[in-house]
Amino acid sequence: MASRGTAAIKERALTRPYNRRMITLAPAALERVRGFLAETPAAIGLRLGVRRTGCSGWGYAVDLAREERTGDTVFEQDGVRIRVDADSLALVDGTEVDFIKNGLSEQFVFRNPNVAGECGCGESFTTDADRAA
Repeated sequence: MASRGTAAIKERALTRPYNRRMITLAPAALERVRGFLAETPAAIGLRLGVRRTGCSGWGYAVDLAREERTGDTVFEQDGVRIRVDADSLALVDGTEVDFIKNGLSEQFVFRNPNVAGECGCGESFTTDADRAA
C-alpha cells in the first residue's frame, strides 16, 4: 500500500507541467565531488535521487554513479556528470547541491525549489504533490 501511494505522488509530480531545470553543484560541492571521483576511478559521476524516508516523506539519496542506468537524466557541470533517475527527477529538478563545513561537521546540503516543507531534524522533505495526496 505504501508503494502505491509513493507511485501516485511521483506520478503527480512527473505529470505536473514544468520546464526542466538543471541540477547544479556549488563550488564547494563541486570540489568535494571531484575529490570523491579522483579516489574512485571506476565512478562515472554523482548519482542524485530520492527515497521514501523520515517523517516528512522524501530523503535525498546521494552516491557515486558506477554505471549508466536506463532512464537516467545526465547533467554535466565542469566535467562532473550528475545522474538522476527518472522517478526522482521531478522531485529534485532545479536543486543546487552545496557542501558545508561547520566546526567538525561537514555535509552536503540541498537547495531544492520543489520543497514545500521539511521535518524538524532536516532529514526529509515534502513537496506540494505530497500535500495534495
